[in-house]
Amino acid sequence: MKKLTLTLAAVLGAALPTAAAEAAAPQKRPYVVTLQQSVNHSGSVVEALGREGRFVTRFRYVRALKGFAADLDAAQLKKLRKDPRVDHVQPDVTFSAGRLAPTAAGETTPPGVRRIGAATPTSSHQDSTANVAVIDTGVDLDNRDLAAVDGVNCVKPKKAADDDNGHGTNIAGVIGARNQGSGFTGVAPGTRVYSVKVLDARAGGSLSQVLCGIEWVTANARALNIRVANMSIGATGRDDGDCGAISGDAQHQAICRSVEAGVTYVASAGNAAEDFASTVPAAYSEVLAVTAMTDTDGVPGAAGGEPCEAGESDDSYATYSNFGYGPGAAAHTVAAPGTCITSTGLRGEPSTYLGTSQAAPHVAGTVALCHGSAGRAGPCAGLPPGRVIERIRSDAASRVTASNGFFGDPARTLGGRVFGPLVAADAY
Repeated sequence: MKKLTLTLAAVLGAALPTAAAEAAAPQKRPYVVTLQQSVNHSGSVVEALGREGRFVTRFRYVRALKGFAADLDAAQLKKLRKDPRVDHVQPDVTFSAGRLAPTAAGETTPPGVRRIGAATPTSSHQDSTANVAVIDTGVDLDNRDLAAVDGVNCVKPKKAADDDNGHGTNIAGVIGARNQGSGFTGVAPGTRVYSVKVLDARAGGSLSQVLCGIEWVTANARALNIRVANMSIGATGRDDGDCGAISGDAQHQAICRSVEAGVTYVASAGNAAEDFASTVPAAYSEVLAVTAMTDTDGVPGAAGGEPCEAGESDDSYATYSNFGYGPGAAAHTVAAPGTCITSTGLRGEPSTYLGTSQAAPHVAGTVALCHGSAGRAGPCAGLPPGRVIERIRSDAASRVTASNGFFGDPARTLGGRVFGPLVAADAY
């Protein structure tokens, strides 16, 4: 359009500016539109809305949500908000992943994996009977340390869900890097991880892309035995206490529908050292929120050395970690190691990250083990996600003692802040 305008300007001279202004297309912005739950045949309704409003949808949601994403101008937006078939329209907000720390060579069994009881220096768990979706920057599909499977690419839909950042590959390694004598062992070694790419090479993405990922997980949960989804991503938002029905939060509605399909969602609490009540998806009560603590030697006792990040201490809450307040937050919060976590990286190289993003996959791997491992069913097998969260929480809480845990856990509280008990993979 701009090129055409410049060409016309050369022909029409001074008379063009007014005509060009009149012909300029209205400015469009990205939105997510949720349809009324009572709407039947939502796919047909979305097509009709597009024809009537003269817009093209970028994503359509059927399983996790009834709705779509599209770029809309002011007139189209106004018309949709008045349409009785539409429940809510919200801006397509931005999501992001965690931050990066210096890369360093690690050991075969990382301290964080040992610290939660997923392994000892000489032994480890086997692969889970459940599969895990990694909703992130993608996963390196060629990494031999991972049982990674192409899921969906919501950034470039026609391409494989390969990782072009590294964040998602590190996450996948913490969950299930193989125990094969080299590299780094994950919490549930060899567990199948599905790459669900919703963030780009800069670890940024939009709500519509995140919804695309949740939609794919929900649609494939049963057929692909996906029982756990890790979301080490976040954006600003709150829990309205009604699965997004009151606030019109499309992500909350989609996650609740996915939970109904049997998927337990594990989410990082965030790295702003503040109450995660304003960070979603961690704030949602249907999600298992994960805060971060620091461990440098794989054992309790606070005798480990200095971590790679200045200001952090062995066996203490991570100073950057978000936290909760009150019994509501405590009911769906656990902690895990998140500082200086070395795991799999791109092109077979190790990568070290820091943040609640790295704490979350320790828990996602633990949830997978609770479903079962080595072909045997575990205590979470057959349980709905709400009961799975209760089980993970109660088993972790039962191991909080004066000689175990960390500064900031329920036995050593910090001014009412809720970091939760350290997750206990050795319970499974």
